[in-house]
Amino acid sequence: MCGIAGLIHKGKSANVGSEMTLMLQALKHRGPDSTGYAVYGEPKEGEYIMRLKVAEAEDRARGHSVHKLISDRIAAVDEILGEHDVTVKSKNAVTEYALRYVLSDIDDTGKLAGRLEEIEGVEILSFGNGLELIKDLGDATVVSNQYGLNEFKGTHGIGHTRMATESDVDIKSAHPYWAFPYNDVSVVHNGQITNYWIMRREMERKGHRFMSNCDSELLAVYTAHNLANGVSLEDSLKQSIQEIDGVFTYLVATKDQLGMAKDTMAAKPLVLYESDDLIAMASEEVAIRAILPEEIDTTDPYDEEVRVWQA
Repeated sequence: MCGIAGLIHKGKSANVGSEMTLMLQALKHRGPDSTGYAVYGEPKEGEYIMRLKVAEAEDRARGHSVHKLISDRIAAVDEILGEHDVTVKSKNAVTEYALRYVLSDIDDTGKLAGRLEEIEGVEILSFGNGLELIKDLGDATVVSNQYGLNEFKGTHGIGHTRMATESDVDIKSAHPYWAFPYNDVSVVHNGQITNYWIMRREMERKGHRFMSNCDSELLAVYTAHNLANGVSLEDSLKQSIQEIDGVFTYLVATKDQLGMAKDTMAAKPLVLYESDDLIAMASEEVAIRAILPEEIDTTDPYDEEVRVWQA
């Protein structure tokens, strides 16, 4: 059992970091192992934001040697950025093992990302113009305070509270997932994909990479493949219901859109609130009421329902 949540403001920015924290904390009982955010700020022309990790949180317990290993990996990242003549506008070590870079003068983000991930222990969490993907162990309040998300301004975001069932309790297996190498696409998912290995091998044959054995990552890779080949987000969501087996509800965010899809059985819950300027959805209504305490009307999307909203 996991919890998912998402929201999108139409035509304006808001404190989506604080809003997502309130929603995800209200879903803590559905998944206490880890919490993740994919939040979308206002992109600046020619700038890219890269979030990456150079170790797992629990690696620090391995002794003093791990600190030098982390330092060496960061130095290797900086060396590759220099080799590619990338301008580093800012670099912030949010934690010892998680960094945020603001970059410019990049010819090919996919090629650069692939080169960086050749460094052992380095995983890019997100790389795009608007997307910032943050995930770590603990509940939403812990992660938000650790990464300073309470003041994050943007238009939309999605998030996930995880109860580990079929993979490890670590950052690598936490949601959301970035749809490498397609900039600014992220996915959160509640459910189980039963044809995961069949679909994964198909995506791998098409040249896509996987960083975990979590079935939710498949949805990110699948979406990335479709969008990169000219399929609209709405059509990709509809197509997934026919091609992916299992019980699932998932949310997809792009630079300026938020979408949702439910499988043919609609076994995994989702509650939706919709007004003229705000869309909010979550596994339980309590998460929506965490940001909208007044009396509201909500609906439950039906089986095979697909919706897409524009920021």
